[in-house]
Amino acid sequence: MTRRESSRATGQPSPRDGGAEETVEIREGTIRLGQLLKLASLVDDGVEAAELIRHGLVKVNGEIEERRGRQLGAGDSVEVNGRRVRLATHP
Repeated sequence: MTRRESSRATGQPSPRDGGAEETVEIREGTIRLGQLLKLASLVDDGVEAAELIRHGLVKVNGEIEERRGRQLGAGDSVEVNGRRVRLATHP
């Protein structure tokens, strides 16, 4: 992950539950799940990310994900502890 990546909350409604969804913008084509969790402030560090993933508490595109290194790209959605973020590419 580089400092060129940035995060921004848009407050757009989520189509599934009507709740707010944050958009995380990245400049590069993909990002690893563990990096995204930290970038979006869903976890404090990699240890916390690994624990949540290991216990099946992280969903990618609505399904439980068990790989911290999974590559994510624009349009992918990640949910942890009731918070959801969607990836978008930075123009």
